[in-house]
Amino acid sequence: MGQELPIGRLFAHFAATRPDRTALLDETGADTMTWAELDAATNRLAREYAARGAGQDTTVAIGLPNSPALIRACVAVWKLGGTTLPLSPRLPPAERDRVLDLARPALVVDDEPDTTGRDGGPLPERVPTYWKALTSGGSTGSPKLIVSHDHPWYDPDNPVVEYLHADGVQLVVGPLYHNAAFIYAMRGLFCGHRLVVMRRFDAARVLDLIDRHRVTWVQLVPTMMNRIWRLPAEVRAGADLSSLRTLLHVGGPCPPWLKQEWIDWLGPDRVVEVYAGTESQGITMITGREWLAHRGSVGRAIRGSRFQVQDEHGAPVGPGTVGEVFLMPAGGPGSTYHYVGATPRSREGWESLGDLGHHDEDGYLYLDDRSTDCIVTGGANVYPAEVEGALDSFPGVRSSAVIGLPDDDLGHRVVAIVEAGGDVRAEDLDAHLATLLAPYKRPRAYELTTDPLRDEAGKVRRSALRAARLGPA
Repeated sequence: MGQELPIGRLFAHFAATRPDRTALLDETGADTMTWAELDAATNRLAREYAARGAGQDTTVAIGLPNSPALIRACVAVWKLGGTTLPLSPRLPPAERDRVLDLARPALVVDDEPDTTGRDGGPLPERVPTYWKALTSGGSTGSPKLIVSHDHPWYDPDNPVVEYLHADGVQLVVGPLYHNAAFIYAMRGLFCGHRLVVMRRFDAARVLDLIDRHRVTWVQLVPTMMNRIWRLPAEVRAGADLSSLRTLLHVGGPCPPWLKQEWIDWLGPDRVVEVYAGTESQGITMITGREWLAHRGSVGRAIRGSRFQVQDEHGAPVGPGTVGEVFLMPAGGPGSTYHYVGATPRSREGWESLGDLGHHDEDGYLYLDDRSTDCIVTGGANVYPAEVEGALDSFPGVRSSAVIGLPDDDLGHRVVAIVEAGGDVRAEDLDAHLATLLAPYKRPRAYELTTDPLRDEAGKVRRSALRAARLGPA
């Protein structure tokens, strides 16, 4: 075991120990950097950011697309002791403004500046108090920030994440403004991974890049796994995945049939699943071999965290009984994050991600359904109140309800039920939402009605609307 270093100093360490090895490249190979080049480039970039107002414990919003440039921006911020806030570059101006009003960043990065005249030499050591903040919607319809309390020191020879081996080659598939893609990519970088960054997900291209770059580690969500699996059989059969040591999946339930197909394809020792939230209140993990013995489980609690399945009164229930799943981190309530713009959903310090589940006699957790209205679609969370607020601002809309319905590809699809006058059209609603919401939050279908959606108290029963559209169980 080596010595822990602040995250900003890790790059000088790798520049000294492996200067000419490739650290970072995009999927085309057009933007490639060695560790020595990455260290010098981010020193120059940090000095540029400092001249623009970034510094110790300031927040820097980064609205770049998936690219080496985004990685470089984050590294430069950490070298200044700042907090990174990755933003989707596709956020409509209205949604982006709401997030920036909440975050109040010292700097917003939308492109990579020319730093030719800046010094590439070492910087004074700075350690961020909070290394990352992520955006999320909320049950109230307003955005919130999830600010991580992760320890910003790492031993470059000792990965802190299970199955994240040192010195690997990681394919970055998901959008880096989402927590899973961001945290695994960066933690891989902190232990010397070469990152191959995809601009956007493409199923066939994932297989090609794993083969071409001899990728050892990849993180996917079930929707991605499904799209890869549904490629023509000859495409999958022609893919060389022998270099791959770990496929980790997270971001929503994986259908058992799909999980079984991937285990059969890669073998049970290369497939790992994680259940956790951006807040890291608790985490469970399960290997493919364990899953075969506990089919459908998302694993047992790890890293000192715990889970409880509770009834509606907050009392823990025994094995086999369905209740709401609550989590507790090893350090106790509030030790892993804090919100800006929201308060936790908790019971005496235990926090919920909004899932119903049960556990077995061996302590393995199983998820059964959602207890909250949050819709997980393609691995991303969509909060109905946020979408409904945008819909209700359209002229002629009297009320709306947004629900999630099962979808073979996305897990769930977002569906809007809109109470409106007869001159309101679905295409007009969608065009309106395009100016207010990120693309993944927009409904896949609109159902127009003149019937009231809310009762006399102004309440809408989304669960009843959803049940009516699902039909008999």
